[in-house]
Amino acid sequence: MTDISTDPALDEWRTYDEFAAGIDAFRLPNVSLAGTTLTLTLDDDSTLTLAFDSVAVAWSGFDAAGTDPYDAVAVREDVVFVNIPLESREREAITVVYSTATHRATVIRSRIAAEAAEGVPQVGQEFWAATTDGGEPTGDVPGPSRDLIGKRNVYRYSQHHLYEHVYVSSRRYAWQCLEGVQRGHGDMDLSTVWKFADGLYLFCFREFRIAVASVWLHDLGYQLMTTGIFLGLNGDGDAEHSRAGGHIYPLGSVSYPDAQPV
Repeated sequence: MTDISTDPALDEWRTYDEFAAGIDAFRLPNVSLAGTTLTLTLDDDSTLTLAFDSVAVAWSGFDAAGTDPYDAVAVREDVVFVNIPLESREREAITVVYSTATHRATVIRSRIAAEAAEGVPQVGQEFWAATTDGGEPTGDVPGPSRDLIGKRNVYRYSQHHLYEHVYVSSRRYAWQCLEGVQRGHGDMDLSTVWKFADGLYLFCFREFRIAVASVWLHDLGYQLMTTGIFLGLNGDGDAEHSRAGGHIYPLGSVSYPDAQPV
């Protein structure tokens, strides 16, 4: 019998590429957006244009332009999760979630800072609500949400990846690894939650201890699936992009009777 309190593996903090290997085994399948063009108007009145073929997207926005590979998943019949792991701009990714029904969208820009700074995650993220040129937008504008505060879920990404999340406030969440190379490890990191549509929540985190951030779209409706990506520095110090996704198993939730979390 092993006493895990004295297990030396618990003191060996894993690098991003070690824990992310195979974390997309239960992810929803990719789809092709070949022939699709989108112009997104962000809430700061800037625009992001996307023109897809079968393997790449020509994009223009953020005072730059390029052609890069993309990764797209139809998380619902009318909602698409798109990530652009930029090769033309190293250490950066653009993630877009859009609806072909409501013509609402969110845009997330993740970037790895040149140097680490004490007390600040090295991978930062920016968020915009947006609309597409597919038609007149309807429904609520995507934006920050407190709906996940107090919820506790388990996420199964593969046969070898099982994690627990507890959403403790509008700014932080706690996690621990139940199965996988990070087993026994956990932390409390910065997080951002936006509601995209009924049952659909954009969940993003930025870790303090290692240089990694992630963008997820949790479907907490009937499907109970999540689709996500990582951007971070691997064990060699190079920028790396990874796909992720899997099943959500709600464990329960708490409500605060008096003082509320931030």
